[in-house]
Amino acid sequence: MPFLFHDVIFGPVRSRRLGLSLGINLLPLHRKFCSFNCIYCECGWTPAPAREGMELPSRAEVASFLEEKLKQLAKENYLPDAITYAGNGEPTLHPDFSGIVDDTTKLRNRYSPHSKVSVLSNASRIHDPFVFEALLKLDNNILKLDAGSEETFRVLNNPVESFDFARMISDLERFKGNLIIQTMFLRGVYNGMTVDNTTSGEVGEWIGHLKAIRPKAVMIYPIERATPAQGLEKIRRQELEKIAVLVRKEGLEVKVYD
Repeated sequence: MPFLFHDVIFGPVRSRRLGLSLGINLLPLHRKFCSFNCIYCECGWTPAPAREGMELPSRAEVASFLEEKLKQLAKENYLPDAITYAGNGEPTLHPDFSGIVDDTTKLRNRYSPHSKVSVLSNASRIHDPFVFEALLKLDNNILKLDAGSEETFRVLNNPVESFDFARMISDLERFKGNLIIQTMFLRGVYNGMTVDNTTSGEVGEWIGHLKAIRPKAVMIYPIERATPAQGLEKIRRQELEKIAVLVRKEGLEVKVYD
């Protein structure tokens, strides 16, 4: 069964990467809305056509719900470590993402100044100047890069529309280090093809991209929940740690989550 969020504001939940995280779901409340159709996504497959029947929360609704929740958490002395755009797909698809970032920052400063405003994004819309500038304002600009080669990227992440992999890499470099790269490692068989981003060739190409991007940190992790594609393997921590050693040799900070 897909793992979906049915509220605009959810949690706080314990995140393996961000601590106590208050989630903001800018997507529909009962279906996935995403620019990718990743074979491992806990939200399930991306419905087709991807953009039909969209009911997104308005900018005003997001601000109102967030303020109400932060007031409640302040009274309970349970303020989060992070306020995170996540939810049922790709948060930067919301047409008012930039304005929502500004509203969230103001509310964070007023009610929970120690919280880090964060995003979990697939980096598919960083070519949009408004999205790019909004992401630069975040404390934790966490962007996905799951593969070294375009071939493996297309199998793992499966963009639902035309997509330029080389341009994405170039745009990631434009952040000049003001980003965190997150990478899901897995192997298995999908549609009769072997998919494996842990091979020496894939890891080598991936590290080559990291050397050009120079992120302030790298997060690597295995599958955690059920995946829509069957037969995918969770990579053991020992294997992920070996990949992390290679990243550290390039002078980059990396942490393994499992």
